[in-house]
Amino acid sequence: MPDVRLASPQGRWILLTTVLGSSMALLDSTVVNVALPRIGHDLNASLTALQWTVNAYMVTLAGLILLGGSLGDRYGRRRIFVIGVVWFAAASLLCGLAPTPGVLIAARALQGIGGALLTPGSLALIQASFRPDDRGRAVGLWSGFGGVGAAVGPFLGGWLVAGPGWRWVFLLNVPLALLCAPIAVRHVPESADERAHGRFDVLGAVLGALGLALVTYALIEARGGSLAVALTAVAGLLCAVAFVHVEKHRPDPMMPLGIFASRQFTAVNLVTLCVYAAFGGFFFLTALQLQVVAGYSPLQAGTSLLPTTALMLLFSARSGALAERIGPRVPLTVGPLLCAVAMLLMLRVGKDADYLTDVLPALLVMGTGMVTLVAPLTATVLASVDTSRAGLASGINNAAARAAGLIAVAALPLLAGMGPEAYRSADAFDAAFRRAMPICAGVLVAGAVLAFATVRRPAPDCRHPECRTHGSVTAPPLEPDRRA
Repeated sequence: MPDVRLASPQGRWILLTTVLGSSMALLDSTVVNVALPRIGHDLNASLTALQWTVNAYMVTLAGLILLGGSLGDRYGRRRIFVIGVVWFAAASLLCGLAPTPGVLIAARALQGIGGALLTPGSLALIQASFRPDDRGRAVGLWSGFGGVGAAVGPFLGGWLVAGPGWRWVFLLNVPLALLCAPIAVRHVPESADERAHGRFDVLGAVLGALGLALVTYALIEARGGSLAVALTAVAGLLCAVAFVHVEKHRPDPMMPLGIFASRQFTAVNLVTLCVYAAFGGFFFLTALQLQVVAGYSPLQAGTSLLPTTALMLLFSARSGALAERIGPRVPLTVGPLLCAVAMLLMLRVGKDADYLTDVLPALLVMGTGMVTLVAPLTATVLASVDTSRAGLASGINNAAARAAGLIAVAALPLLAGMGPEAYRSADAFDAAFRRAMPICAGVLVAGAVLAFATVRRPAPDCRHPECRTHGSVTAPPLEPDRRA
């Protein structure tokens, strides 16, 4: 039985190391977009290489995050968390020293593996360490501090890019890891799931990640129209089919397909795909639009994005409470529609855009839509399955959101007619951006229609603080397995 008190010195150390660990992955996901134009300039990279700078990380993270949680259950959550932190830091060092786009992309893929090991473990360590009557407050503090990190991430990224340079966006993780890992080893008690049994679904994880990687490659390279691209797309789809077959027939699958027997769970995950695909495309292209077209510095561009995460951090709890009273259907319908309006408002952002009149209104509406949407979305996912499967349900939802984001970053430039050198020309990028935003808005409208048509059962009282205080714009919060 977990017996650490939050007010004890050990409790404070546990909270510190879990916040540091989650902040490494969270900051990385929010600051890299701001650095993309400078990375492209310094490494003479094409738009394709910039897409892979984002997606190489997302492919391995989305494909392996469920396996990472299982490894922690089996071999010890602290052990896997520390390995993930060290792995993430080593890959970050390689990113910071990368001499070519190819090395940077490979290092980002390695970073994603580290993220898949440490991300599930961060919150699971809190659940497995603190006494039950302290656990809710500990999770709330963890989530709140994480939200603050997410809010300052774009600002910090812009400051680093404009000052010491974009490489410090990655190198910053090294001192954080040097602080985090020793604290975890010294102060965090080890925990594991004694009932974890069976063989790991390595084949399922490999097929899932490989399918994502091949489909992403085909989308990014599709403008070339070669036979190799077509064959890659077919191979990716075959991997996806094989993944479903393996998960259906393995005794201990990474993603038991039976969980999708819940119509509510399936529907909310489809809404998740729509919503986070639009978010992924929006934040990828907006960071570029503000710098390439509007002429903002990296620091100005990063600071410009603060209102969205600040609104989420301040008002998610109220949104979650409202959704408990009225049910999830209205928030999951209205939230995507507000975000769609925000993306159409971004069409006002062109050359010499004024922040107060052109940029800020869109971001305020965007933040309001995300506040309305994110907490009820996560609570509904958790409420749609048995309590014993909450960790699995949350992991699948988180992986679905990340997969949607990486597919959007791969497909949106293609759909918008964005050439490989578009980000070097303000006029070319602006024209493509104006085609991309309505596409993102349309995907959000589809998500709203889907939510209105399928989400019916009101979510019960949400007792998951991580649903309520959440500042990340890239994925819903993870809910750990509570069996420990």
